[in-house]
Amino acid sequence: MNLPNSITLTRIASVPLLIWALSPRFPWLGTHGEQEIIASAIFIAASVTDGLDGYLARHRGQITTLGMLLDPLADKLMVAAAFILLVAYNPEIMKPWIAVLVIGREFLVSGLRSIASGEGFTIQASDLGKLKTVVQIVAIVAVILNHRWDTWFIGWFPISVRLIAITATYWMAILSIISAADYFVGFWKKVDHVSGRRRRASVLSRRRKAIAEGRASAHSEGRAPASHPGVSRL
Repeated sequence: MNLPNSITLTRIASVPLLIWALSPRFPWLGTHGEQEIIASAIFIAASVTDGLDGYLARHRGQITTLGMLLDPLADKLMVAAAFILLVAYNPEIMKPWIAVLVIGREFLVSGLRSIASGEGFTIQASDLGKLKTVVQIVAIVAVILNHRWDTWFIGWFPISVRLIAITATYWMAILSIISAADYFVGFWKKVDHVSGRRRRASVLSRRRKAIAEGRASAHSEGRAPASHPGVSRL
């Protein structure tokens, strides 16, 4: 147990807190949006730890097997919990098919990474995947806040929370599809490259084995006349 893993565990611990904050039994259901602000703060803080634990693990040389297990688990728990909750919390914007799409995409990427690890290579996070993560955070926070507010006013300037929530949500859905396809293409290329390398190694191994067997056979045949006492050397 080290600092990065401790931060990852706090992200896992924030999942029940988020569920509690978005539940009808939350004690601060005030008219000023206390519930929405607290739930948004919990999700933003958890999202910040997602990048912080990875940075500290690399910077401090504390990448561990436990961390490699807990980090993706924490991410999937947080994303799945947020989208499932928002389908019930703000169904006007967060449709069930969007939640299924995003959660399914997370399982697909996790599965591809597991297979890649078994094949001896890794799939790095693409720029599209990172952009999807940022848009996803904006979408979730905006959908939470839209439960209470349609528009914010900064002085005389209006900010449409609803428009931001709708735009970010559907943009996130599009990016989820594109980034999943990008991960799959990258995975397929690496699997094909590894398979080709293994086939070439297998062919080379068989050739070397055949050559070795041929030499051994020739060597054995060259000594055969001398091994029989009744055969003359003349």
